Amino acid sequence: KEFALSGSEQNPDITAKDRKAVLRDRLLGKGAPAPVQAFLDHGADFVTARTLEDLVGKMNGLTGKSLLDAAEVRRQIEARDLQLANPYSKDSQIQGIRNARRYIGDRLGRVASPHRILDPEAGPLIGVRLSVLTRKTLGGIQTDLDSRALGPDGTPVGGLYAAGEVAGFGGGGVHGYNALEGTFLGGCLFSGRAAGRAAARETA
Repeated sequence: KEFALSGSEQNPDITAKDRKAVLRDRLLGKGAPAPVQAFLDHGADFVTARTLEDLVGKMNGLTGKSLLDAAEVRRQIEARDLQLANPYSKDSQIQGIRNARRYIGDRLGRVASPHRILDPEAGPLIGVRLSVLTRKTLGGIQTDLDSRALGPDGTPVGGLYAAGEVAGFGGGGVHGYNALEGTFLGGCLFSGRAAGRAAARETA
């Protein structure tokens, strides 16, 4: 259920704004949405198993290396499951789940009911191979006031401009380091305007 709740792009009922489907599939349904089920059935990076040892074996099989030790994985999961059984747990992840479920909207449609990972009734176990990637640089290109991209020596690179978040208006810029996602647009427009004007002057 956690996969089914993580991300609206994986839930056609949400992207289609179908309220009946949301009620039927997300709130009352037991199975996963079709895209999530397709990941489980055909995804090259997904493995499922009924026992932890089988799951770890399949996870190691994805890489061709014994990167995971089943006994150590079991030790960590059992420690987590013990925290779940403790109503006064101070574990940050368990607290986060319980706090999120205090709001009825999140409890019904966004945050799955917590359960022991090794609970046989909650299976099957699912493992996913993750790949590290850079989604955004939050200001990875140094620019001048005309939004011209600067080289390693600090001089402008001819004909190359940077505008928007890549020019420093995500996670910083005019709004500082605590900028919210909705505040980036102004900075992006501002840097785009500067880049456009400078490019027009250069080509005039």
